[in-house]
Parts: sequence; C-alpha cells; structure tokens
Amino acid sequence: MGLLVLLGLFAVCVALGTPVAFALGISAIAAFAFEGLPLTIGFQRIISGINVFSLMAIPFFIFAGDLMFHGGIAMRLVRFAQAAVGAVRGGLGIVNVFSSMLFGGISGSAIADISALGSILVPVMKEKGYDADYAVNVTVTSSIAGIIIPPSHNMIIFAIAAGGGVSISKLFLAGVVPGILMCLCLAVAAYVVAVRRGYRAEKFPGWTALALTFASAIPGLLTAVIIVGGVLSGVFTVTESGAFGAIYALVVTLLVYRSLTWEKFRTAVASSVRTTAMVMILIACAGAFAYMLTFYRVPAQTVELLTAISDNPIMILLMINVVLLLLGMIMDMAALILICTPIFLPVANSLGMDPLQFGMILLVNLGLGLCTPPVGSCLFVGCAVGKLPMEVAVRTIWPFYLAILVALMLITFVPAVSLTLPNLVGG
Repeated sequence: MGLLVLLGLFAVCVALGTPVAFALGISAIAAFAFEGLPLTIGFQRIISGINVFSLMAIPFFIFAGDLMFHGGIAMRLVRFAQAAVGAVRGGLGIVNVFSSMLFGGISGSAIADISALGSILVPVMKEKGYDADYAVNVTVTSSIAGIIIPPSHNMIIFAIAAGGGVSISKLFLAGVVPGILMCLCLAVAAYVVAVRRGYRAEKFPGWTALALTFASAIPGLLTAVIIVGGVLSGVFTVTESGAFGAIYALVVTLLVYRSLTWEKFRTAVASSVRTTAMVMILIACAGAFAYMLTFYRVPAQTVELLTAISDNPIMILLMINVVLLLLGMIMDMAALILICTPIFLPVANSLGMDPLQFGMILLVNLGLGLCTPPVGSCLFVGCAVGKLPMEVAVRTIWPFYLAILVALMLITFVPAVSLTLPNLVGG
C-alpha cells in the first residue's frame, strides 16, 4: 500500500503538470508520512541527495557549455565540419551529424546542441534545397551525442545514482566509442535518405580551406581535451576540470575569438544558473524518492519479476531496453536516471554486466526518448528551430530512430564497445 501511495501520488502530480522535481519530493514525503517515519529523515534524505562534492562539477560543465554556445564556437565547428565532409552526397546532413559530435563533446548538452547548431544549419540546409523535415530530423537525433560523448553532466548524475561506486573518469572513457558509433550510424542514415531524395553534394573547398577552418576550431575543441584529459591524467578532479574548462571557455570566447559580448555573457550566466537550479532540485528530491524505493524493495522485486518472466539474459536486456525507451518518451532524462538506476542496475549486475556498460545503455535509451513524442524536449526544440509542425517531422524520422537503435543493440550486446577504452586506459 505504501508503494502504491509513492508511485500513485507521483503519477497524479505528473499528470496534473507538477514539475517532476516537486512530484518526486511530494510523493516521497507522503510515503514517509504514510509509513509513520519521522519527516525529519525525509528532509535529511533530500539534503543529503545534493551533499556530494562531485555534483559541484555540474554547474561548471553547464556554464562552460553556455559560454561556448553564446560565444561563437558552434559556427567555427560547423565551418570545419562542412569543409571536411560537405563534399559527400547529401553532405550537409552529414555535416550536421559531425558538427553535433564535435559540439556535443564540448557542451555536453543536447538542447544546447540543437539551439546552437540548429539555428545555424537548418536555415542553410533549407536554402540549399534540403526538405525541412530532413533538416530537423538530422538535427534532433544527432543532438543526443552531447549526452554520450564526454564530458556530460548526465554521466555525473548516473555515477551519483549508482551509489558512488562508478568512476566518473571511466564513464567518460566508456562514452567515447558508443558516441562515435551512434554518430556513424546516423551519418549512414543521413546519407541513405539524402540519396533517396536526390540531394546534391557540396564542392570540396580544398585542403587549404580545410586546414584554415580546422585551425580556427582548435581553441574551441581544446575545451573538451582540457576537461576530459585533465580528469584522465589525474591532474584535475572532475570538479576541478569543470571549473578550469569554464575559465578556459571564457578566455577563448572573450580574448581569442572576441565574440562574447557583455549581453551574451549575462545571458549565459542566467541560463546556466536556471539549469543548475533545476538539476540540483531534481537530484535532491530524487534522493528521498530513491530511499523509499529501496525501503519498499523495488530493486530486488524488479530483479525477481524479470527473472520470473525469463531467465534468458538476452530477453531480460531487451525488456530493460523497452521499458527505458517507453519511460524516456514520457519523462525528463535526469529524473529517469535517478529513478531507474537503482532499480535496473542491480538487474544488470545480476547478469554480470559492468556498470559502465549499463550506464551507456541507460543514456542512449533515455537520449532517444528526448527525440520521441509525446514529451521529447529535443524534438520540441528542433521543430521550433526549424519552424516545422512536430507531426510532420515524426512521419519521416524513423530511419534516424532505426540508426540509433542499431547502435543501442551493439552497445547492449557487445560489451567491448563500452569497455575496451576504459580497460585499455584504466587497466
């Protein structure tokens, strides 16, 4: 009955339009009260949810991403990508994917990716004769590269939700190959659709232009190298690397590119503060919610339920993927990471799966959910940027969904995709 109160009240709050963070907190406190537990413990769980030093890295990553978004780095990455792969048939679609891979590895945010690259590339693609739905679909689906390719604040959230036993630096390494693999699958889908629709290729600008655009993009690209390389080399902790990355982004956009104005700086600060506040409130309330899930033995019961349905590891993993995909369609990603990790990670562990591999499966599933109706935030933003009704985009987006699913199956059933790089570097 207590579990019904917890989950039922949460569902009612979400259905009424209550922000997910407050829905988690309200339902958790109600469950504490129903069980007769001291409410002081409930509020202590809320505070302890954000009393983790590693979480200090999140505002730095978010601020660095906002600075780069407003500081003109995206345009230089697009120019480099266009010079490198624009000569392929339907090249602007592949340029879109390649740019997302580069910018996602710097910003760590899917929404920032769509806002920055979509506002640049979608109008250009339309002008060059590409259909609006194709431009929007490529932009939306490739944006989730920022969730998989490090640095990603969602990886930090997963590490916290996993109980602190997962190395963030190894998570960063684990995300490199899956992120590149997913972008390659999307590039193939973009090429196939472009060929079927008869889109033409752009002219190769020459090796000199390629070298110049690459040189112009190097200061921005070094942001990711500094953040990830500092963590992996042991020079910085994750929090210190985030702070240094934000300082470096400020120096590059202000002094090197000279594209960060005072107004843009204020906008970046306000945006990062809002995003950080939302993430921290969500993590805090999810801490109490996860405590009650454990109190009701939901993780253990989930393991028992899935193994009762089938003892075949392949079927269990497929069921987990389906559940995560369905949940990703209706809820916010950060909330689902905090809710689903303590439930499904024990199931994955019981099958002998490394937590790093499960983290990649979780992030790709929930990233795909951001691109799907009815509440996919990336799909909404992409359609708004492309000025295209969502129902029109959804009709033709299936080849890109299929590309992500192919990458997801490889990540799920081929452990080497996620684990080779962490094992090589970390031992």
